[in-house]
Amino acid sequence: MLGYDMKRFITRLFLYLFVIVYACIIIYPIYLMFITSLKENREIFSNPYGLPKVLTFSGYEKLFRISDYATYFKNSILTTLVSIAFIIVFASPVAYVLAKYKFRGNKLIYLYFIIGLVVPIKLGTISILQMMIGLGLYNHIISLIVVFVAMGLPFGVFILTDFIRMIPEELSNSARIDGCSEPVIFSRIIMPLLKPAVATVAIVNFIPVWNDFWFPLILIESDSMKTVPLATALLFGQFETNYGLVFSALSVASLPVIVFYLITARHFVKGITAGGLKG
Repeated sequence: MLGYDMKRFITRLFLYLFVIVYACIIIYPIYLMFITSLKENREIFSNPYGLPKVLTFSGYEKLFRISDYATYFKNSILTTLVSIAFIIVFASPVAYVLAKYKFRGNKLIYLYFIIGLVVPIKLGTISILQMMIGLGLYNHIISLIVVFVAMGLPFGVFILTDFIRMIPEELSNSARIDGCSEPVIFSRIIMPLLKPAVATVAIVNFIPVWNDFWFPLILIESDSMKTVPLATALLFGQFETNYGLVFSALSVASLPVIVFYLITARHFVKGITAGGLKG
């Protein structure tokens, strides 16, 4: 019979091996994408998985000198950050009201947001297009921000409501006894405790907003308003494609996602752990 220490050692060994294998599975495509961006077209097909025999940065040079990729990059950064900021700003007070106040229609409003998680927003593409044209927002970044905020609000309300319900009511009652108003309680007591939940909402919404191709394709027409996914798709030519340039664009486009996750990872892990403990 194996001793307790031996069983613990074997369990940890298999756990570490699993984590290492999983990390390799995640990292390898990123590594392959990056080394491919440093190859010429001919070498990409003759040596697809090996290291480049001759390093070339022509893809990155063409990306920022010849194309207008810096503008597309700026559009994506602006659209994504503003959308996430509005999602958090709008979802937080709604979640606070739904979690802390009991009134007629409370559950129906919460259910309304839950339905938003189930029903794809793309089903309303034609109506959204007509609405944006009617409001004069077609072919403008504001139209994307409006759509992305609507797309992220249901998840934001869902996550933040559950987190706020876990905050002891005694904290709010103590603040009320001290004469604090409801906006002060929300901003100074509740919001600081929501950092893990806010990080979770931000990370989960960052990736679909940053990578979205559908709504920029539908709502944006001019080159000066295009985002990174839409601009990257234009790099594929009808008769010939510079794959070094394409993989350079993909490498650059992946950097904000990685950086954003590294910045918010600590709070994100806390948010996932707290959610798991609640469940």
